[in-house]
Amino acid sequence: MQINPRRRVRSAVTVVALATVALLGTAGTALATRSDDRATQVVGENATTCEGAKLPGKVLPTSDLTFTGGTDNLLLNITAVDKGVTVTAIVVKGGHGYNVYVPGEKGLPENPPWTELRSPLNKGDQQAAISHWFVCGEKKTPPTEQPKPSEPTKTSTAKPPTSAPTTSKPSESSGTPTSTTAPAPAVDGNGGNGGGLADTGFDNAWLLWAGGLLVLAGAGVLVLLRVRRGKTD
Repeated sequence: MQINPRRRVRSAVTVVALATVALLGTAGTALATRSDDRATQVVGENATTCEGAKLPGKVLPTSDLTFTGGTDNLLLNITAVDKGVTVTAIVVKGGHGYNVYVPGEKGLPENPPWTELRSPLNKGDQQAAISHWFVCGEKKTPPTEQPKPSEPTKTSTAKPPTSAPTTSKPSESSGTPTSTTAPAPAVDGNGGNGGGLADTGFDNAWLLWAGGLLVLAGAGVLVLLRVRRGKTD
């Protein structure tokens, strides 16, 4: 059985056309999903967790990041992360796929800022808006500083005075010391000690009276004797 040469040509043309269509379709899909050389593109899948995207780390809260843009925007810019935060991957989803950015790989800086992150192109070669995004990594809480023990308060004790106590001297009103004399005891008028003599404890007033009486008696005797002599003469 002989094969018509025209049929051979037609068959070859058909095979070439089908191969061309397949290549164009693959290239079109690749071109439609390729939007950023810094990212690894995942087409036809969705991811909401680090485990689901097969990435290390856990989803970090956005409160640990400083960023602009993101959801419902075309671009995402992460300008800083909190102290103790280590980022292992960034996932940006939009359209029919998502981009995975790994710090330190494919030209992406190891440390922020990470700017103009985006989702893959859609099938119409248009930049798809970001539907959601998340960051994988870990956060180490810095150790809290223990308060230093307070130093014991020093108590000061009063020291005794080293100088000898001073004694007050009596004030001198003049250069010559003044002498004081005790007043003489008062003399009773009936004491018979006369004048200002000190009372020695012996009362001699009766002797004076006795002496006076004797003198008067003697005088009387003399007067009587003279009277008698006169009478006899």
